[in-house]
Amino acid sequence: MTSLHALRYSTIFSLLTLTCCTAHAIDIERPEVKTFIDKLVTKYQFGRTEVQQTLQAAESNPSILAAISKPAEKTIPWHEYRARFLIEKRISQGQAFRKEHEAMINKLTAAGAPVAEILGILGVETSYGQNTGRYRVLDALATLGFDYPARSDFFLYELEEYFLLGRELKLDIKQPLGSYAGAMGSPQFMPHSYRQFAVDGDTDGHIDLWNSWDDILASVANYLHQHGWRAGEPVLAHAQLSSSDTSEFTIGDVTLNETVASLKAKGVKFVTNLPDTAPAVLIALEGKDGPEYRVGFNNFYVITRYNRSPLYANAVYDLGQIITANDTNISP
Repeated sequence: MTSLHALRYSTIFSLLTLTCCTAHAIDIERPEVKTFIDKLVTKYQFGRTEVQQTLQAAESNPSILAAISKPAEKTIPWHEYRARFLIEKRISQGQAFRKEHEAMINKLTAAGAPVAEILGILGVETSYGQNTGRYRVLDALATLGFDYPARSDFFLYELEEYFLLGRELKLDIKQPLGSYAGAMGSPQFMPHSYRQFAVDGDTDGHIDLWNSWDDILASVANYLHQHGWRAGEPVLAHAQLSSSDTSEFTIGDVTLNETVASLKAKGVKFVTNLPDTAPAVLIALEGKDGPEYRVGFNNFYVITRYNRSPLYANAVYDLGQIITANDTNISP
């Protein structure tokens, strides 16, 4: 561990210890908080009093720091992670959701949107709106922005975007609830994604990712499209290795660091109609009875732009395939 990383984790540990698991108000006199306030005032012409009062209403919550330190994608094996999402209840929810929103889904299908993956994302993220988060978005972003040094730059940027989003939507940003990381609504968009990729699917002149399923579905479709989704191309292929030695591969990296041809040359056996030059990546998953292998292509990488975890992208794919196939057999 580098000295910088040691310092960061030491800082986090100290914060958790000092607060004794009790949330506390953000101190607007802290230098980093004052710098943030100054930026909103000078760059975006927010009123200083407005920003100060909003941040004074925010709480730094140690449970948020604890949650972000142990995400499921990094703490459990694939077979347990998959089992959390590919259950009969969630599959049934997805099939019912598909039927209920058939008109919009048919519209997206006609436009070439990846409906199976959209349904998979909404199922994995929030069980089709059943669990959109219990933390105030303001608290999550302020906690991680000011008290989580490892990723403070990212979360302060998202807090900045949240203020802008509130102004654009005429939204009281002290009210909405979301995930421990500040993701919002049924699709769990971060503020920047909301501002950049959310669209008005029901054409009512307002983009609402909490209450309008047409907006939600169209926005997830647009997110995938803007990140490079290629209609008609595969996402994944099941694979076998000619040897148990994986030292030739960069396991765990979702970057498309191979091609179809290079993987086959290294003894990976899989079937695809993509050309030999198509970018690809070998994915190793911890199955219940041993390692499982898949090959991911461009569209797999696009799903990981929603969540960087290969476990997440595989669960989204599997859930979406089962829902759209009307097949409740959940064996791998």
